[in-house]
Amino acid sequence: MGKIKIATFNVNSIRSRLEILSRWLGGDAYSDGVNSDSVDVLCIQETKVEDRDFPLLQMKQFGYDCVYCGEKSYNGVAILSKEPLEEVSFGFNDGEEDFPTRVIYAKYKGINILNTYVPQGKEIIHPDYQVKLKFLDRVKKFMENNSVYDSHFLWLGDMNVAPTEIDLTNPKTNKDNVCFYLPLREKFSFVSKGLVDLFRKFNPDGGHYSFFSYLVKDSLSRNIGWRVDHIFATESITKKANGCYIDTTPRSWERPSDHTPVVAEFEGF
Repeated sequence: MGKIKIATFNVNSIRSRLEILSRWLGGDAYSDGVNSDSVDVLCIQETKVEDRDFPLLQMKQFGYDCVYCGEKSYNGVAILSKEPLEEVSFGFNDGEEDFPTRVIYAKYKGINILNTYVPQGKEIIHPDYQVKLKFLDRVKKFMENNSVYDSHFLWLGDMNVAPTEIDLTNPKTNKDNVCFYLPLREKFSFVSKGLVDLFRKFNPDGGHYSFFSYLVKDSLSRNIGWRVDHIFATESITKKANGCYIDTTPRSWERPSDHTPVVAEFEGF
C-alpha cells in the first residue's frame, strides 16, 4: 500500500514562482524531473495567467501532469499531479454565473479533490463580500450534489477564512476583517460541517500560519500571519491521514508568494 502527499499553495502568479516551485518540488526539476519524495498532487490558486500562456512545459519538466483554468492578472487555479487526473471539471456547473478560474474538481487514485480559490471579499461593506458568502453556499451545495461525504474527498485551497482566534496573530484588532468577521466564520463552519480540518487534527495549538503579508515588515520572522489555506477531509480519508503541516520554508526564499504550502500525508493507497 502506497503513500500519497497532497498539498495546496496560493502561488500569487505561477510564472513569478517557477523557481520557487522547482526548488520546493525537489531541487533542479528543470533537468532532473520531480523528486520521489515531493508531493503527488499540488492544488494551486492565483495562477494569474491566461491558459494560452500557462507554463505547461515547465510543469511537465517538473514531472507533473497539469490541468488549469486562468485569466490575465487575476484568479486562476490548477492541479499538478504525478499521474493523470480523472473526471476533471471547472466551476460549479449549477446553472448560475460560474467561476471556472476559481474551482477545479477532479479525481486522483480514488480521491475526489475540490480545489477552490474563495473570493477575498475586500470589505464587509463591499458587494464582493456578498459574492464570497454566496460562493461558500455554492461550495456546500456542490458537495451535497456530488455526494462527497461518503467518499474519499478533500476540499483544499485558499479559502480566505481564518476559522478561529488561534488562526491569526491579532484577532482582537481584526474582528471586522473580511477574512475573520464572525458571520463569515459561522457560514464557513456550516459549509465545512461534516469534514475534518486536517491541519487542526494534527496541530491543535496556535501560532501556525499559511499567509504572511508583504505589507507587514518581517512578517514571517515575527510570525505575524493568518491561517487561511486549508485542507478539509471526509472521515473515510481522514482515517488514512498520518500528518498535516504548513511548510513555511518557501516563504523565506527570494521572491516568494505571500502564502506558503499546506501539505497532508496519507497512506494505504
